[in-house]
Amino acid sequence: MEVNVTAPLAMKGPWSLLSAIPLVCYVALVLLGILGNAGVIGVVGESILRPQKGRRISDMILVNMAFSNLMVSMVRNLLLMLTDLGLEMVPSKTWCQILMGIWVWLRCANVWSTFFVSVFHFQTLRRVAPPTTSLSGSQGLPRSLLIGFGGIWTFSLIYSLPAFVYSTKGATNATETLMLVSSTTRPLLGCLWDFPSTSSGLVFATTSMVIHEIVPIVLMSGTNLSSLFILYTHGNKRHLTHKGQGTPAMHRVPAERRAAKVILALIVLFISSWGASVVSVNYFNYNRGPSSTYMLVIARFSNSAFIAVSPVILAVGHRRLRVVIRYVLTCKHS
Repeated sequence: MEVNVTAPLAMKGPWSLLSAIPLVCYVALVLLGILGNAGVIGVVGESILRPQKGRRISDMILVNMAFSNLMVSMVRNLLLMLTDLGLEMVPSKTWCQILMGIWVWLRCANVWSTFFVSVFHFQTLRRVAPPTTSLSGSQGLPRSLLIGFGGIWTFSLIYSLPAFVYSTKGATNATETLMLVSSTTRPLLGCLWDFPSTSSGLVFATTSMVIHEIVPIVLMSGTNLSSLFILYTHGNKRHLTHKGQGTPAMHRVPAERRAAKVILALIVLFISSWGASVVSVNYFNYNRGPSSTYMLVIARFSNSAFIAVSPVILAVGHRRLRVVIRYVLTCKHS
């Protein structure tokens, strides 16, 4: 892959029609995504690895989501940021096949890892005795959790295999000339899809849009709304039932309600980012009007918004993250 220093900052890519301020904001967004998710992995992951503590399943799921966010930000968004800053990258056909495969793999895993957070909280509220911790030692990690993580990453890898084969090097400025509208299968850095026929490409794009975007979005919305409904119905019955009745999770209603709100905020952010990206890319593809270039800027911000802002939302609802942030801020002021 050839790497060269190219034109000045303000004249690069879709930012050429705008001032340097949006580009600076985009750079800050990408760096926030990298540092924020790395911080979540470090803080929450450290508590999981402590031998004297129980391993919280919820923390493992949050680390898995943060890890997928970090990988997307490092392998995808960081490369786009460097090209916007003037570092021209010209991938060969082999590199395009590798990068396209990795991008599809990580994006698919990222969507389902986000869904995993919502479905776990829903299952926790429904269980009579939810296994919130797993003792270290001989018991090890919960088998169902490992199967879930392995299934997400393995299934996403299998689905991304066509990208390792049917990708090629595109022409100049082909980065934003998109063949597919799905945010999961969007080609970047001059790489393009190269399916044997238009119909096969359409099938892959449509399947990807349905399986890896629409279905998980509908499911995570449904599970979170169901969680909120469970908490709402329990709140109405609290004054009519004995305090000792209900599931163990229901005894922690304030904490569970806060967790549900945090997850709801994550889902709303995810859906908003995905919707803005798909609408912007479609507008660029099928309506090359005067404002089409601005749609690419919106798509660029939308694809990075969830990854950058989700660590901030997690910090609001996760006690250990809040403690660490307070400690860091206290040290800076002292």
